[in-house]
Amino acid sequence: MVTKELVSIIKSYMQQVPQVHILCRRCLETQRWQGNILSMIADAAFTSTGLNYFLTVVPAVLLFNQIFLETGRLPTTEQLCHIPEAELQTVWKNRRSWQVAQNICAYLTSRRQAGCEDDREALRSWATDSSLAEWKNDPIGSINGVGINTFQYLRMMGGIDTVMPDKIVKKILGKIHNEAGIDIPYTDMEFITYVEQLAPRTGYRAIEFCWMTWLVQSEAALMETNKYTSILENI
Repeated sequence: MVTKELVSIIKSYMQQVPQVHILCRRCLETQRWQGNILSMIADAAFTSTGLNYFLTVVPAVLLFNQIFLETGRLPTTEQLCHIPEAELQTVWKNRRSWQVAQNICAYLTSRRQAGCEDDREALRSWATDSSLAEWKNDPIGSINGVGINTFQYLRMMGGIDTVMPDKIVKKILGKIHNEAGIDIPYTDMEFITYVEQLAPRTGYRAIEFCWMTWLVQSEAALMETNKYTSILENI
């Protein structure tokens, strides 16, 4: 149920993070991290660990970019599949994250070899073909270590207007609904469906709900780093 009170509360939260529209547009256009697909894959793989995004994941992706991308060492997803794990762990220690990243890269490489123009087209074509209902049987969803949050995150970066059912998104949207006296579904699939249906009825996109919650949750910590603007410009 969408009430005027709920819409008003949502609007008040959205107004706290006016940059959310630009960030979401960049995400849907597959232009995050200056459009580098390898950065997006690293981002998704690191984020899957559940560590703080802005204070832990973002600096690690920036270091990955500096060591492997700015030097031209990794021009495409195909090259990342063959980098020794020990070298990758100089950037990020979690072994499972790199296994996830390399398996995603292997699949996107196969799509590129099957006719996609480049890695960006491979990611976007996969996202278009993907199905939330069948996510566990999806070529990326079935990769060991890829859960529903990573699957949804990659779909968003591939151009799909949807939401991740992670704990921060559920926490903030749950709080908003509690303020309006409305219950919200909590199981992952029901939650995603609910937000996708709620968004257009409130004048927003599902992805904007997702990014709004992350920014609202993290803004205080970001401001303390004195790098707020530069961080948002990079992602």
